[in-house]
Amino acid sequence: MITSKQRAYLRGLANSVKPLYQIGKDGISDNLIHQLSDALNARELIKVTVLETAYLDTKETCGELASRLGAEPVQSIGSKFVLYRKAPKPQNRKIELPRK
Repeated sequence: MITSKQRAYLRGLANSVKPLYQIGKDGISDNLIHQLSDALNARELIKVTVLETAYLDTKETCGELASRLGAEPVQSIGSKFVLYRKAPKPQNRKIELPRK
């Protein structure tokens, strides 16, 4: 669980991040889960876009993906949301969160 201060820090970092993935009419699939997990391992912070054709609620989708990936939902605005998960390997850790 991250604090509101840490969440604010991550939101600031996410401003410059481009959306890497799009969720379309197929919705949440096992392949999407695998791709997002790999991206979180490599980058720690990712932004995802939910397309209109998906007919999914952005906040619900963010929450479901966060729970399935073991990630923290950082932000959900409009059709985009941001997820954070600390990289399991120390050499891949790029983000240093503020102390609690």
